[in-house]
Amino acid sequence: MDALSDLLRVIRLKGGVFLHAEFTTPWCIFSAVTPQDCRPLLDGAEHMVPYHYVVEGRMTARIPDGAPVEVEAGEVIIFPHNDGHLLGSHLDLPPVSAKEVVRVLPESGLFVIRHGGGGARTRVVCGFLGCDRLDGNPLAAALPPVLHFDARRGSAASWIRSSFEFAADELAAGRAGSGTVLAKISELLFVESLRHYVEALPDEQTGWLAGLKDSFVSRALGLLHRRVAEPWTVDDLGREVGLSRSALAERFTRLIGEPPMRYLARWRIQLAAHQLRNSDTPLVRIAEEVGYESEAAFNRAFKRHFGVPPAAWRKQASTLQAP
Repeated sequence: MDALSDLLRVIRLKGGVFLHAEFTTPWCIFSAVTPQDCRPLLDGAEHMVPYHYVVEGRMTARIPDGAPVEVEAGEVIIFPHNDGHLLGSHLDLPPVSAKEVVRVLPESGLFVIRHGGGGARTRVVCGFLGCDRLDGNPLAAALPPVLHFDARRGSAASWIRSSFEFAADELAAGRAGSGTVLAKISELLFVESLRHYVEALPDEQTGWLAGLKDSFVSRALGLLHRRVAEPWTVDDLGREVGLSRSALAERFTRLIGEPPMRYLARWRIQLAAHQLRNSDTPLVRIAEEVGYESEAAFNRAFKRHFGVPPAAWRKQASTLQAP
């Protein structure tokens, strides 16, 4: 398994809440959706990733303190950290809360927005991708606040465009099952947008996603994620990727922001927390699966990171997840 797929597996992406919006100029709305807002339709999600695909027309988007982003038909804008954001034909207009203008079609249960001053039309498919908490996941710190993705370009352009246009027509017509189709598309779209973002990163960029562009660091990350329980040393890892110990340590630390073994130790704890939250696997088994030689060593490392032993942390997580 490659490192990006492993991180996405652990946060458990799940698409779930969608709406079809038709705006006419002039218009401006403010959107801010929490996991609690989507709980009836997306139970278990602890973090939301909203996105908007423009089917027809154009709009401007902006997060607080951010620069405006022009989004045209065939483009997608994604907000990985779920920042509240403005959307509109003119962002200097007093914004209307999206929650005030959204309504549910009684015959299908689908969410729709029809709003604006009657001028030029913009059609948007809005989706909300759910996932587990991003705390501690290396992907969280690496993601920018806004991902702007042109779905008209690249090898995946044709299926993304045709899939969203099909889904938009389905949503507009209120056909049953449209939400299920779009849920799967939204998960693929998020992965494709990450790939696009990584490919466009400048050579001098640092961070976890930038590490995926470096052939040596990317291979090292893949090995650490694929064989997480192995008793790695930097010497062993260097031999596997074809670099000396010192060269790999320097390259990895410069791009990722910490040495390989410290990264591995943190990822083992995150994997263990994922297992504790989502399974009944015994502690000793979890310790073995993530690379600890004993349950006692696992307990010490986990408590250093989270402040409580794994058994107590599991109990707390279970209480928080209870309905």
